[in-house]
Amino acid sequence: MNAKNYLSAAALCLAMAACNTGQTGGLTTGIDLANLDTTALPGTDFYQYACGGWMKAHPLTDEYSQYGSFTVLSENNRKQMQGLIEELAAQQHEPGSVAQKVGDLYRIAMDSVKLNQDGIDPIKPEIEEINALKDKKELYALLPSLARRGVGSYLGLYVGADEKNAAMNAVQIAQSGLSMGERDYYLAQDSATTKIREAFREHIVKMFRLAGYDDATATRARDIVMGVETRLATAFRSRVELRDPQANYNKMTRDQLRELCPTFDWDAFLAGYGLQDTPEIIVGQPASLAAAAKELDTLPLDDQKLYLQWKLIDAAASCLSDALNEQNFDFYSRTLSGQQEQQPRWKRAVSTVSGVLGEAVGQMYVEKYFPAAAKERMTALVKNLQTALGERIQALEWMGDSTKTKALEKLATFRVKIGYPDKWKDYSALEIKSDSYWANIERASQWAYQDMLSRAGKPVDRDEWLMTPQTVNAYYNPTTNEICFPAGILQPPFFDMQADDAFNYGAIGVVIGHEMTHGFDDQGRQYDKDGNLRDWWTAEDAERFNQRAQVMVDFFDSIEVAPGVHANGRQTLGENIADYGGLQVAYQAFKTATKDQPLPTVDGLTPEQRFFLAYAGVWGQNSRPEYDLYLTKVDVHSLGRWRVNGALPQIDAWYEAFGITESDPMFIPQAERVSIW
Repeated sequence: MNAKNYLSAAALCLAMAACNTGQTGGLTTGIDLANLDTTALPGTDFYQYACGGWMKAHPLTDEYSQYGSFTVLSENNRKQMQGLIEELAAQQHEPGSVAQKVGDLYRIAMDSVKLNQDGIDPIKPEIEEINALKDKKELYALLPSLARRGVGSYLGLYVGADEKNAAMNAVQIAQSGLSMGERDYYLAQDSATTKIREAFREHIVKMFRLAGYDDATATRARDIVMGVETRLATAFRSRVELRDPQANYNKMTRDQLRELCPTFDWDAFLAGYGLQDTPEIIVGQPASLAAAAKELDTLPLDDQKLYLQWKLIDAAASCLSDALNEQNFDFYSRTLSGQQEQQPRWKRAVSTVSGVLGEAVGQMYVEKYFPAAAKERMTALVKNLQTALGERIQALEWMGDSTKTKALEKLATFRVKIGYPDKWKDYSALEIKSDSYWANIERASQWAYQDMLSRAGKPVDRDEWLMTPQTVNAYYNPTTNEICFPAGILQPPFFDMQADDAFNYGAIGVVIGHEMTHGFDDQGRQYDKDGNLRDWWTAEDAERFNQRAQVMVDFFDSIEVAPGVHANGRQTLGENIADYGGLQVAYQAFKTATKDQPLPTVDGLTPEQRFFLAYAGVWGQNSRPEYDLYLTKVDVHSLGRWRVNGALPQIDAWYEAFGITESDPMFIPQAERVSIW
């Protein structure tokens, strides 16, 4: 689950209770009736029925390309972080302390006068560093130095779990280098994408001019950048192809790397990362690596310099003058996603501090705003969901006994992380100074990159968190077989300590089930209980799974998200399976938890109806058409509307709860519904 309040949970829940219309045994229903649109019929457009009132009450403002439940909670979180951070920024602290680093980074991010006075001065030394390149050997040495500072280029190198030996970390290389991120922006020929591509060309010229280059150089740089990135894009794998972990695992010796890319200076390149003794590297996309090597071999050195200067300007823009920052926003946010104006500077500054010093801010947050009772209730919910998923696996008719046994073993060994880590990151080696905003971001990048590189060839730290506690999100990590629920998401409308089980199982319960199901989606099912990429399925069971998953692919492929634009069922398959599985598992756990003490009907809504309304409410949002098109192209998640209207028609219990029949437009014959977990 993608997507990432700081009142005390009890106070916030009481505030939410004031909006709710019903009580169930001292607990609220968690459902605000004003969020519904009762003029819509549940079987015609359940999303509109469940969320229409909320959407009408929360029209998009210029600050947002999308505004929904995740946004509300994220903004509440950020407002609370602002209080924590500004309290530190208003005081002087001991040099080198976490308080000094948090306060000083926030102050320098907020100092618009200094940012505008400095202009492009913070990146001038690096522009000159690139200009000073004399030959290709120096180029190969500079690429790792720039990458460490947060300036990526032709390929991405990182250290992460070896997917076929998940207990150990390995050096890995992945396709990289596209400023627009998605290969289709360079290759697709539809009119909308062509317009974006032309806007990007203009953007490059404008950015070079703002950085002090003359018109001729800016125009030449534009052609070089477009040429390099288009050629790289041609070799990129699609987002669907990137979903095949076996195809993206290619472990190579140094000799094999030299054979694949004979002109690539591996010695100079790896030495720049301090990895000169690395015997093997896992290459995600060999064709992309070969294309990057060709660019480095054939592109004239002067052209290489302009390309790298572009990558520097592009990376630093949001930390420089208002003029550069605004132009950067104009393309990446206004053009690509329809957002009309930047967020206030304080919001951007808080997000920066929360990103750079994430666990330092997170530690302050959980100490003040995350009660132990919330963690205890979440722990019980997770156990109940785990039991329900086990029961569903055991009852599967399409899966054989040997595969079931291994699936249950994997489920039993899930590591569960709730709220915050048991040990916190040490930021003592990270320096925050008063020189420039960009210089601090570079030092933070270097610190984080070195922390990552230091793990090469060492055991995976299974206690490490991949999200900060304040993040409004959750995740499943296949190589550690773990599910994680940060404190940031354990707030209404996801988790409400004052609401009944119908609400909490329908909201956070489905989130829990969603992350668990990721362990058994089209990607996650390929990893065993120890996190290794290993086939533990019988051939017959794997084929039956694929046949059932194809039903979901076909269903989502048929959805028209905009005139002439369809959803990508293969690209979103993992998330769609996880939504489906989360609903099935959470509903079963909900019914088990309440069987001895059934919940009453309140405000005309049965507990079963409230379960599905709570789920839909999580995805209530307004979104700009440009952003919908952007997400359809780049995101592995379906759009919010279709995480409701696409998921619920696959769930038998939803039909029963709302009396949906074949006369309703959303009806799918039972034999044609998805049936996996």
